[in-house]
Amino acid sequence: QVQLVESGGGLVQPGGSLRLSCVASGSIFIIYDMGWYRQAPGKQRELVAVITPGGGTNYADSVKGRFTISRDYAKSTVYLQMNNLKPEDTAVYYCNADLLTASRNPYWGQGTQVTVSS
Repeated sequence: QVQLVESGGGLVQPGGSLRLSCVASGSIFIIYDMGWYRQAPGKQRELVAVITPGGGTNYADSVKGRFTISRDYAKSTVYLQMNNLKPEDTAVYYCNADLLTASRNPYWGQGTQVTVSS
């Protein structure tokens, strides 16, 4: 069974930092793009950052310069380093990965809550 499991969310004060991790496990042949999305209450899910197999990255304008996405190929893991967090970053963060198992499909993690508040 293929799974994406996130960790690292929590409560942090404005200006603080958090690091999210997402591990892909199961019968996976190839991991293509990996990324992070977020969904705040009453809002649609939005892309935060994505990283390609070659290491290319793309960020939402709202997080550029503050967030960094990276991946460890050996560990099938994607990270999101979040610095200078703002209250508007509060959301459930979801890991997403484009995986080749028996077929090629997108997979989602269960989500991890990030709350930025004083």
